[in-house]
Amino acid sequence: MNNSVSNTARLIGAGLRALLVLTVICGVIYPLAVTGITQALFSDKANGSEIKDKSGQVVGSSLIGQTYNLPKQNPDDPEEAAKPDLKWFQPRPSNGLGSNSVNTQYSLILSGATNKAGDSGAIDGKCTKDAEEGTLCAQVIAAKDAVVTDNSTATYKVKPQDVPADAVTSSGSGLDPAISPAYAELQIHRVAEQNHLDVQQVEKLVKDHTTGRTLGFMGEPRVNVLELNTALKALTQS
Repeated sequence: MNNSVSNTARLIGAGLRALLVLTVICGVIYPLAVTGITQALFSDKANGSEIKDKSGQVVGSSLIGQTYNLPKQNPDDPEEAAKPDLKWFQPRPSNGLGSNSVNTQYSLILSGATNKAGDSGAIDGKCTKDAEEGTLCAQVIAAKDAVVTDNSTATYKVKPQDVPADAVTSSGSGLDPAISPAYAELQIHRVAEQNHLDVQQVEKLVKDHTTGRTLGFMGEPRVNVLELNTALKALTQS
């Protein structure tokens, strides 16, 4: 009987000591070591890849896209469609769902694609203006018409065939922070006109914020919209 109690107490004691040691190692030492290493070597990424304006204020993350829309005429009307603020470079269309009271610039609580098939609304394999409302074809056609209208100026006319795919379709996550150089270049004249800047100034801004393929061969060239608009804001305020 005494041996049984003694063995039980010994096992309990060993278990408690193991719990204490593992708690210190896994719950204190390891997290502090990882945090220290990441802060020393990758502080920007470890802190969320934050982007700051020239005053030092955090305006967002380079990993998550933002919308640039005009304030709604009636904020309480959920059916009112948001209109883009044309003085800014526009991102890809977003299919984020819901609302977020923390980051009102990008209103969502979930992310995802449309889940519509590539031929949704297609007639005889082609997207036409007769596509049924709510289908992917109808969305793409409406988006293309808007891109052509919004980005055409008195001295620069956008051709429908020049509108790149990322201007009218969302990414798989709906949170894509970047656009193609082609879409950024298509917006240059409109942004220059809206901000009373020279086209050459805005062209240089886009060129300076164009990132090439990772390691020279992975992915595609891209332009981070938040970084570009942050630089644009600094330029207009200088």
